[in-house]
Amino acid sequence: MQSKKKGQLNKKRRVINSDTLWLWILVLPAIIYFLLIKYVPMFGTVIAFQDYSITRGVFGSEFVGLDNFKEFLTNYKFFELLRNTLVISGLSWLIGFPLPIILALLLNEIKNIRFKKTVQTVTYLPYFISTVVAVGIIKSFVSSDGVINSLVALFGGETIPFMTTPKYFPWIYVISNIWQSLGWGSIIYIAAIAGVDQELYEAAKIDGAGRFRQVIHVTLPGIASTIIVLLIMQIGQLLSVGYEKIILLYNPTIYSTADVISTYVYRKGLLETNYAYSTAVSMFNSVCNFILLLTANTISRKVSGEGLW
Repeated sequence: MQSKKKGQLNKKRRVINSDTLWLWILVLPAIIYFLLIKYVPMFGTVIAFQDYSITRGVFGSEFVGLDNFKEFLTNYKFFELLRNTLVISGLSWLIGFPLPIILALLLNEIKNIRFKKTVQTVTYLPYFISTVVAVGIIKSFVSSDGVINSLVALFGGETIPFMTTPKYFPWIYVISNIWQSLGWGSIIYIAAIAGVDQELYEAAKIDGAGRFRQVIHVTLPGIASTIIVLLIMQIGQLLSVGYEKIILLYNPTIYSTADVISTYVYRKGLLETNYAYSTAVSMFNSVCNFILLLTANTISRKVSGEGLW
């Protein structure tokens, strides 16, 4: 009897081990990806503390401590780069963060399924347009003979040199970014709204709440945790303005408002081959984002009880 029980137990263990093995096999590509692409390259950040030279290599370059960081912090462009990054990122956050929530709430109110899917498709499509094509569309719209200037001229106004006037660049970037990401960003909120208990809506109707009050008192509280998590993540990327679109859009005449930390890193690292200095600047940017993420998560935990961890 005991030997029979032992056999059944060993068989059960083999089944569990077999299932666990297949789970590990499934997750193995993701583990390898993160190790090779995310963690192994972190070794290269050591050059931020060196007077790095390609010929001498990582192990042969002179260690200079925090000199590269000091050089950046005392550089005359430091405050300009920081200001431009915060302005562009801040506008994208203030305007771009609530709009996907509003779009999701509006789509949730549409009862015509065909019309709803059409709106979703139209708003999702710009996200799948490549950056190069998107920049081409933007330039054609804001050029001297583009759609916007044609409308201005139609109403008797003078054409505006958008791409050579510094004050317009942040708005061009932010508006185009919202156009591209609005529909895609609403997907998470639409999924969160679908998970709200329908009985709460029924109870609200019984209490005499209209559609607007249902949104305020049922829908928004129901997706509050999702909003908080995404808000924390966005605050953690406040200094991470992508350089790809900016490099394709800007020119030396608008550097005063268009040059951000990521484009500065690109120019210093790849164009001027100052790898140690550009690594130090990028590392400074990452550390600041990490501090912002920790701060936002801590505040959120204390105020609302919600957070990333």
